[in-house]
Amino acid sequence: MSQHESTEATAPDLLEHGAPVKGVPQTLDKRLFVQLQVFTECFDCAPVIDAVISTGLDIAVYANVNDPRGIGVVTMHEDPAFFTQAVRTMFTVSPFDKLTPLPQFTMFGRTYAQGREPDLEDFLLRKVRRSVLNPETPWGVWYPLRRVGPYNQLARADQGKIMMEHGMLGRRYGEAGYATDVRLECHGIDRDDNEFVIGLIGAELYPLSKLVKDMRTTRQTAEFIQSMGPFFVGKAIFQSNNSGSHQDDAL
Repeated sequence: MSQHESTEATAPDLLEHGAPVKGVPQTLDKRLFVQLQVFTECFDCAPVIDAVISTGLDIAVYANVNDPRGIGVVTMHEDPAFFTQAVRTMFTVSPFDKLTPLPQFTMFGRTYAQGREPDLEDFLLRKVRRSVLNPETPWGVWYPLRRVGPYNQLARADQGKIMMEHGMLGRRYGEAGYATDVRLECHGIDRDDNEFVIGLIGAELYPLSKLVKDMRTTRQTAEFIQSMGPFFVGKAIFQSNNSGSHQDDAL
């Protein structure tokens, strides 16, 4: 290092960046943390729904398609300490203390921007809430994934082309009203070292399954995905939202 070179390290950029608005950059130092916790041995969902209603928190409760005694609970907050405090308290008292947690299905991640979002704050803080807590879209397919290492060594332009193919397919489903996606990063905060958590949300289950199938043909999935899953599939039996709570009529 020459005497003219600075010895001060450049501080990491921790801001989220969206698309410029009228030439002005969009940045935000906020993001939404989202967690899915899965339980079994739930023989009666009514006490669970009563318990989550009493919290007043942003919560969705799913009936697990693959476990007739299973439920999944999605919570969300901008402060990660929320999950070690309010959520932890909720899960350690009745009726949750009588259920059996399945930690292998736990998913935890945070919203992130890709630099193209026209409304950065809405995308980071409100889009997930609208999707997950919408009574018109009760079905959810949630799964973690990890890419192979060589993907991270590709040039950004090459990564962009790969992701554009993947994203355009998802956009077709979204524009047709079949699915909306929840995209979360989980680097360093996932038990199994996954990198992303994906939630596919929709009014019906079949289009979500078909979307997963169609995604297998993209270059990202075919060449650069190391692992996907486990998959949690459920239908919401409770969703808190601004217009009041929604409960499944079947209960």
